[in-house]
Amino acid sequence: MSIVWGAVLAAGILLLISPWVWPAHERRAPRAATGALTRLLESAGLGRVPPAGVIAASVGVAVLLASLAWLLTQVPALVVVAAVAGVLAPFGALRARRSRLIRSRRALWPDVCDLLIASVRAGMSLPDAVASLAASAPAPLRPPFAAFARDIAASGHFDSSAQRLKVALSDPVGDRIVETLRMARQVGGTELTPVLRALAASVRADASLRAEVEARQSWIRGAAVLGVAAPWVILLLLAMRPEASRAYSSPEGVVLILTGAAVSFVAFRVMLRIGRLPEPRRWFG
Repeated sequence: MSIVWGAVLAAGILLLISPWVWPAHERRAPRAATGALTRLLESAGLGRVPPAGVIAASVGVAVLLASLAWLLTQVPALVVVAAVAGVLAPFGALRARRSRLIRSRRALWPDVCDLLIASVRAGMSLPDAVASLAASAPAPLRPPFAAFARDIAASGHFDSSAQRLKVALSDPVGDRIVETLRMARQVGGTELTPVLRALAASVRADASLRAEVEARQSWIRGAAVLGVAAPWVILLLLAMRPEASRAYSSPEGVVLILTGAAVSFVAFRVMLRIGRLPEPRRWFG
């Protein structure tokens, strides 16, 4: 009987100290990673794609590149580098798509502000003015506003529909426009038109300045891509020869390839950091 009571006491002590021994942040870590991937998909315009699909694509690309590297070279170190590159490739493609989408939308937001100003001046209510953008907004921005029009027609609640519109747009300027409209809807006032006009002027100036700086710094990204890709193409061609394959499969060759991969990754990230302009954060997202 003493053994049973000792086991019960040990179980009670274990339950008491479990919040400190196994903290909750360990269970939240995968959820946080999934949330970051979901935000990346939303900002890339692929909000309907599940995060599990991206992970599956990442694994598939890694297996494909590793298999090709093994068939062409039969060098284990190159197979590992190809697998790591395959895992990172879908995430890099998503970030590139997000950057292209933000750049393409940056020049369209002033037109959206002008259309809203014209609708408000014509006497339309705010929900109707925003819903009308489904037909009058620039083509890349019409789907989120069309979804807003269907949402507001079904629910009639502007605030919740505007929140879902922000998620669909996933853009810092879009957040500012939607929050301005929400505030005007809640507190009223006659300053909506001047605020939208000032916001449009600010976005136009920012887009013009960014376009000029990005054009001048485009050579940095080109140099980074060329400087990273060229040595690996040459290495792949050399490793296809039997004697080179045996040399790169030796311990010294493995150290050389893995060190070169680490140096290439760090140098590529440094070059991108040098040529990257700070993007506005989604304070209201």
